[in-house]
Amino acid sequence: MTEHPSPTLIALDWGTSSLRAYLLADEGHVLETRTRPWGVQHTPAGDFAKAYEDVVGDWCQRWPDVPALACGMIGSRQGWREVPYAICPADGRDLASQLLALESGCGTLHLVPGVLDASALPNVIRGEETQVFGALQLEPELAENALLVLPGTHSKWVTVREGTIHSFATYMTGELFAVLRDHSILGRPAREQGSDVSVEAFVRGLETARSSACEGVSGRLFSTRSLLLTERLAATESLDYLSGLLIGEELRSVLASFAQVPCPPLVLIGDAQLCERYRLALMHFGVTSVRTLDNAGVAGLWFIARAAGLVTDSRAPAKRSATHV
Repeated sequence: MTEHPSPTLIALDWGTSSLRAYLLADEGHVLETRTRPWGVQHTPAGDFAKAYEDVVGDWCQRWPDVPALACGMIGSRQGWREVPYAICPADGRDLASQLLALESGCGTLHLVPGVLDASALPNVIRGEETQVFGALQLEPELAENALLVLPGTHSKWVTVREGTIHSFATYMTGELFAVLRDHSILGRPAREQGSDVSVEAFVRGLETARSSACEGVSGRLFSTRSLLLTERLAATESLDYLSGLLIGEELRSVLASFAQVPCPPLVLIGDAQLCERYRLALMHFGVTSVRTLDNAGVAGLWFIARAAGLVTDSRAPAKRSATHV
């Protein structure tokens, strides 16, 4: 009879829109996963302690000596308890040394700090830093010099140098798309008539943004409306066109900084469908050497737990193969 591995860590990725809990064994092996739509903005009654107990309380009771670690917006000002940021440039040891121990009501929960770029225009990340260091565990060659892209509501472009988060930028592409889709005249036709997937319309939006040069996408957003009025774009295609415009503007802005210098190795991390959309967009901007990494968040939680001494296994998590495009 095969003996099942014993749990060694309860790990949570508790973000803005969802909560994912993992029961991990040695080497970060996932024994069980639980998911709830209980991000910090959607936690029932705003009761984080009850939500935590509902999701992992039985794990805590069955294995009371197993430590618990959480990353993401749960450690933000809007979350359960605010954890001060680690200052950029930051490495994994900085995160591990600044964990905040919170009494949850069913054991101690350690919260991972985000990272602050304290320059003249400050920038912050919470949750993505854990994915970044997970990516470095899965693909150690990225530690020297890489550009990690984490698409989402607020897309993050993280520059890694010598194993540290050296700098990063935030693009509110996903949130802008949602606002325009749900609350503007640009999204009204699709709200009324529905929306179909159109790669052609998406690429058309990309090329429109790419050709905007110094004008930028602000002067071209209304084309989502005017193309529709002149019957050159169907209402059901308009959201993919708008998505192409916004993602295209994000890429145009970032890649402009690499006009005179080579772009470092580029890796996409996150939701598979969204990463595929960004991979397609990058291809149309001439960036064809792109990799996609899975499971970076789990690998990062395991890495930080080891660095902080919450788990004693000294071996790195099993290396996942990246998808090379």
